[in-house]
Amino acid sequence: MKKLLAVVAAVAAFSAHAESLTVAATPVPHAEILNFVKPQLAKEGVELKVKEFTDYIQPNVQVAEKRLDANFFQHQPYLDEFNKAKGTELVSVTGVHIEPLGVYSAKVKKLDELSSGATVVIPNDATNGGRALLLLDKAGVIKLKDNKNILSTVKDVAENPKGLKFRELEAATIPRVLTQVDAALINTNYALEAKLNPEKDALVIEGSDSPYVNILVARPDNKDSDAMKKLAAALHSPEVKQFIVEKYKGAVVPAF
Repeated sequence: MKKLLAVVAAVAAFSAHAESLTVAATPVPHAEILNFVKPQLAKEGVELKVKEFTDYIQPNVQVAEKRLDANFFQHQPYLDEFNKAKGTELVSVTGVHIEPLGVYSAKVKKLDELSSGATVVIPNDATNGGRALLLLDKAGVIKLKDNKNILSTVKDVAENPKGLKFRELEAATIPRVLTQVDAALINTNYALEAKLNPEKDALVIEGSDSPYVNILVARPDNKDSDAMKKLAAALHSPEVKQFIVEKYKGAVVPAF
């Protein structure tokens, strides 16, 4: 009886001191990476709860409104633009990985095979839209007024030899229209969800030198909490690096 009471007391003591973090994430690869570190964090007294989203707006809104503790789905340029547009003050805790943006097509096997007047879909948010145009500029398909401007828009296209028609859609929806257009620029997380293989299926893809590192994001008031520090450390572990390399085989690249 005494042993039983001791066990109950120990469990109660652990529960009383256990920390909890609820983190928003897009399903692939972010939620998968978070679920991978969940057992390790549990050993360190942190209960990690992963809430999946398929859009790029609510994860930031709900962290800002303190309905969630953190999120893991975006890169710094997107966060900067979101904070500026929405008046939020979300901050980066740490960088984890790069998801190279790629150009995909169900109609051509090379970019130079695109016909005159071909329809190309790019993300409609400012940073990923600019990122898509920069990739097309680097590939020689178009020329921008300033190929260093990450917020370039279709209005900043200086040269468009093939007269490409740009269509802007929410990033999450782009894979669904791939067969209906000539080419589409798709974020790796959505490409993976659509069962595309970035290494094999992308006509052109960003290199590992991409500045668009995906980050763990929190608020100024909780970014330095013990639980957040433990999560950040877990996301930088050798085990996570190995998990990313082996599971995604180049479609997702560790940034640490």
